[in-house]
Amino acid sequence: MRGEPTVPHGPAPDARTLPPPVHVPRPGPGRPWETVRSRLERDGSAVVYTTWGEWLTAALADAGLRPLLGRDWQRYRRTEDAAIRYRFVTSRMVLKHTAAEVLRTDPAALDLAYKIGGRPYIRGFDQIDVSLSHTDDLIAVGVSRNGRIGVDAEPAGRRMSFDLLHGHMCTPAEYAELVRMSQERQASEMLRLWTLKEAYTKALGQGLRLGFTEFGFGLDSGALIAPDGSPASRGEWAFATHPVLGGRYLLSTACHDSGLDPARDTAVHTMLDEGFVGAVEEFLATAG
Repeated sequence: MRGEPTVPHGPAPDARTLPPPVHVPRPGPGRPWETVRSRLERDGSAVVYTTWGEWLTAALADAGLRPLLGRDWQRYRRTEDAAIRYRFVTSRMVLKHTAAEVLRTDPAALDLAYKIGGRPYIRGFDQIDVSLSHTDDLIAVGVSRNGRIGVDAEPAGRRMSFDLLHGHMCTPAEYAELVRMSQERQASEMLRLWTLKEAYTKALGQGLRLGFTEFGFGLDSGALIAPDGSPASRGEWAFATHPVLGGRYLLSTACHDSGLDPARDTAVHTMLDEGFVGAVEEFLATAG
């Protein structure tokens, strides 16, 4: 694929705009994490990306790696292929550090678990939603306090044949737009659509169980549409695709706003109402 990958021309008129993802080249304090926290406070969501090579030294040198990985430790130790093992450990490390920065706590204090289908979540902390994607050397993590979030990434040079794949992943409305394009434009738009659809189904917790021909995206607006091209969202979903790492990858995000106006403070030590905690403590003391 030649040139820069195609990205949406603009959001739908009523859509929220998702800011570009943040490159976090290493764990530990610094400006990238400050940006992530401010994005979460301002926009309700944030996406970070890095490469497993950038985090590998820190992972292997971390004396607390076993408690950090928690229930994933045995899986890490049993993985024989070195590249897969290193990608696994760094991806979990990035996810835990991202969640810990948002929750302002120790990464090792968080219990990373998985729902049916492999969707990760932080056990006991329903105030944030997380999503993980990795391909080749890229790792991406999305976090949201407004609702569901999904991220997906693919190498920008991946060729996707319109002729071979349109029947498996395009709605009639998408097909009608794509069939009028040049082959090169078709390939770039197909790749963008693939990452958007993956991100959306991840956010829903469906993965590939939800057929890609059952929903679509406006190629110009980037908005969620029904198979016939009619709007399928009233602005509660926001979508974006960004080239990252010098255009080597496309990274797409799907973010839902539940409309519940959650508290902006997601810190572990302040998120519980003092009156509620006092009532629980009084009840436990009386019950004992």
